[in-house]
Amino acid sequence: MPPTPRVLVTGATGYVGGRLLRALEQSGRPVRCLARRPEFLSSRVAPTTEVARGDVLDPSSLGPALTGVDTAYYLVHSLGTRGNFEDTDRRAAENFAKAAGSAGLERIVYLGGLGTHGSGLSPHLRSRQETGEALRASGVRVVELRAAVILGSGSLSYELIRALVERLPVMICPRWVRVKTQPIAIEDVIAYLLAALELSPGGRDIIEIGGADQVSYADIMLEYARLRGLRRLLIPVPFLTPRLSSLWLGLTTPVYARVGRKLIESLRNATVVQDSAALRLFAVRPMGLRSALERAMANEDQEFATTRWSDALSSGGVQPSWAGVRLGTRLIDSRVARVAVPPAEAFAPIRRIGGQAGWYYANGMWRLRGFLDLLVGGVGLRRGRRDPEQLVVGDTIDFWRVEAYEPDQRLRLAAEMKVPGRAWLEFEVRPETGASGSVIRQTAVFDPAGLPGLAYWYGVYPVHARVFAGMLKRIAARASALEPASATNATR
Repeated sequence: MPPTPRVLVTGATGYVGGRLLRALEQSGRPVRCLARRPEFLSSRVAPTTEVARGDVLDPSSLGPALTGVDTAYYLVHSLGTRGNFEDTDRRAAENFAKAAGSAGLERIVYLGGLGTHGSGLSPHLRSRQETGEALRASGVRVVELRAAVILGSGSLSYELIRALVERLPVMICPRWVRVKTQPIAIEDVIAYLLAALELSPGGRDIIEIGGADQVSYADIMLEYARLRGLRRLLIPVPFLTPRLSSLWLGLTTPVYARVGRKLIESLRNATVVQDSAALRLFAVRPMGLRSALERAMANEDQEFATTRWSDALSSGGVQPSWAGVRLGTRLIDSRVARVAVPPAEAFAPIRRIGGQAGWYYANGMWRLRGFLDLLVGGVGLRRGRRDPEQLVVGDTIDFWRVEAYEPDQRLRLAAEMKVPGRAWLEFEVRPETGASGSVIRQTAVFDPAGLPGLAYWYGVYPVHARVFAGMLKRIAARASALEPASATNATR
């Protein structure tokens, strides 16, 4: 029998594409991913998945990636780019369409956006629909699934809602918060995308998908607040246009403001399902708003535990600033030290941190923090650690708990002291590229709970910055055996 043709996934490093990739791999379908920088994706795919170098803006790179493919998922957009994203999206779709036609593809599955065509669509929604038209010009069958707000842990829409509700007890809301939408859970989006592979030929090619509930954006925010046990007041005002709202968004939320502003400008358009064909064509029965938000909240904790913040910092292209950098709603202080020893030796002081060994710098301040934690009902520093040398996931280290541990490579601690939010401290050690030494990365992550959390981070950051810098310096010195044990003991 001839080999099963591969499915090509574009946008596999994105939010939807990454989840679709995992689902396709689990289904056993042969997969190939198109990536501008394959080295960023190769370590995250299954051994059977191919990663091809290519760029939808470079037509010459697309032919080899489409060889031996019968279906391609087109999950590319240019919202995060500077300049005219509509022109960029149009050019990309035209390039891909031409290459797909030349390669003889049977089908392109495209995830577009809901919105009634010709009803004064925003640039974002108009571009989404023009992309579908450009793909269809290839003559290849295009199955276009149109969705509105996608809710899931890490999705931009969810992060925007989360940031607004967590930070603002009182929200001045423009008229667009009453506009209707039909949010859909990421799990249901993936189910529809997979089902599109089996859609019979000759059927409907533009299919509207949505969750079980048609709600307003205000309803989404209030439901999130209820699930989080937060009391929030929404005050409607008539003069705050989507454009003004998008500018205000950049001041009040840290969530990729350039992309967020373009999405906010789309909120003047109702995005609800007008045609229920999806329920007839597919066996997917999408969940409602409450279930989608509950699943997003539950999955968020799991994804936090597996995130490597150093990868996020390097791939996001963010630059350090005072009080760290912001990724989503999280505040991050990340520092690097280089030592002329192999990773096992560089990691040794990290493995022994806490308990009787102390925290290598300003241990008096650590003890004070533990005492203050006890006063407010926390665990303080009294727990120490189970073993001075060995660690396993779940161990306690003073007022931290080991959340991830890879010997000689990584230690991630989740804070169990009382703080207005959630906090992590992570250490990673990697061989230094092109040298015989090692790189130690120390990363403090804080996920603030509303305004008290922000006040806490910025208020204590001058102290934290000094402690974090001193701790990393002493760890590097201890790893390099430049600092005798007595010098460190003297700081306790």
